[in-house]
Parts: sequence; C-alpha cells; structure tokens
Amino acid sequence: MEIEFTSGLVYQFLVVPPKTYADLMHSPEIGKYFSEKIRPKFQTKQVFS
Repeated sequence: MEIEFTSGLVYQFLVVPPKTYADLMHSPEIGKYFSEKIRPKFQTKQVFS
C-alpha cells in the first residue's frame, strides 16, 4: 500500500492485508486509524521525496 502525505512524501507500507486497507478507507478518522493500526505494525520504505 502506498500513502502520499500532505508533505508530498510517499511511503510504501509492506504486506498490508486487504481488510486493513479497506478498513482504513472506510474509517471516519483515517489519520487516527493509520496512526494506531498501520504505522506501528507494518514495515515501510520511502518511495519519493
């Protein structure tokens, strides 16, 4: 899964299950969901700066 932040940085989050992605997209608080359920749990790498 790739996410582009408002800063313009793009990161890949590796091996994110489809359900986790779907839950993120349907969350009423995307930032909170991302911070709690994705950022601390999945390996990441910066793609673009």
